[in-house]
Amino acid sequence: MNNRDRSYDAIVVGTGPGGATVAKELASGGKNVLMLEWGDNPRITGGFIQESKAITAPGKNILITNERLPVVRGVSTGGSTMLYYATCFPVPFEMFRSRGIELEEAMAEVKQELPIGALKDEMMGPMATTLMVSALDLGYEWEKIDKFMHQENWKPKKKFGYFGDKHGVKWTARESVEQAVADGATLVNGAKVSKAIVEGQTATGVEYRKGGETLTAFADKIVVAAGGLGSPMILRESGIENAGRDFFFDPLVIVRGTHDKVKVPKSEIPMSAGIHMEDEGYVMTDITEQYGVHLFNSLMRFKIGQIFANRKMLKIMVKIKDDLGGELDEKGNIIKSLTDDDKDKLKSGYERAAKILENAGAEGIHGTPVTAAHPGGSAKIGDVVDSDLKTEIDNLYVCDCSVIPEAWGLPPTSTILCLGKRLGKHLLERG
Repeated sequence: MNNRDRSYDAIVVGTGPGGATVAKELASGGKNVLMLEWGDNPRITGGFIQESKAITAPGKNILITNERLPVVRGVSTGGSTMLYYATCFPVPFEMFRSRGIELEEAMAEVKQELPIGALKDEMMGPMATTLMVSALDLGYEWEKIDKFMHQENWKPKKKFGYFGDKHGVKWTARESVEQAVADGATLVNGAKVSKAIVEGQTATGVEYRKGGETLTAFADKIVVAAGGLGSPMILRESGIENAGRDFFFDPLVIVRGTHDKVKVPKSEIPMSAGIHMEDEGYVMTDITEQYGVHLFNSLMRFKIGQIFANRKMLKIMVKIKDDLGGELDEKGNIIKSLTDDDKDKLKSGYERAAKILENAGAEGIHGTPVTAAHPGGSAKIGDVVDSDLKTEIDNLYVCDCSVIPEAWGLPPTSTILCLGKRLGKHLLERG
């Protein structure tokens, strides 16, 4: 497919929550939109092999930092929402208001359009319930977490969708992509964008690789939404040198213990409830692991006896707000080290989680190796983009986790959805 002679109103690079939302807004407004997605668009099967492939492709779905921390990202139609646990944490309105960005109206629209709410009591699995009782008993304000879920589609024995959800319970950005396509947008998979084409100080198109060919496409507006690791590399190749530096990647550890009286079903919904310890700089929630991840974590901690105990374990995730720092090198490798403050937060969270597990009756309590999730802040508002998410290059915008201006520590989906909706409306208003 060669788009050299074809122009679009907009090209959106990436189909995660930011890109999919912008594309949907523009397409519904009558604009001719091209969506370029590096990943594929498979039918969701819910099978072990598909789930494993989604997080094990080196250099694509999983990257290893200089300190050997695995960082997972979603590279598929739907982006990170294909792998997320569908949590809807509150938008930090003041953080963005202080930078001239109002998101309350956008969030009100998101709530009207998407299925958001705390889980019904019957959807709370035995692990989530057990941990909530234990945490409340110890004085923690452990509460249900709002989820992006079509709860009416849920049935007690339906397996939780770690990659997408063949049962249609977990909302993903694929729904927005499908809506954009229904409104006339074009989706091209297997298209890895390398850079924006810049003429003078104006972006006029993009260059990308597909099927071994180098292709180009042209548009009036270019929106880069390739994620916290992908977008800054595209921006650098486009001439914006300060992208990809001084970012966050939300390190986390899972604290685990066996419990003979609890049998965790495959339908257990992770991150059903928890607590945001804002002053301490971390969040704690119940968590589940797909079997491949459980196996890896058990082997890495030499917990051979627990390899087959996935359904007999209680687990709490501790995710911290790490200090900004690091950089992506010229090949996109992550060069970032945990600070002493980061390590103290992980230690504090581990100790609290261990006490909750112990109080719940768990034994053999231990922590997994540290991993990281949803990196961002690599093209920050006020640094790489302005309050309209526009770069120093005219007609070139960014809309994903990379624009978040401060250290984070929480799942960012709701915030990115709001930014995408706001940017889509802004571009429509500009004609």
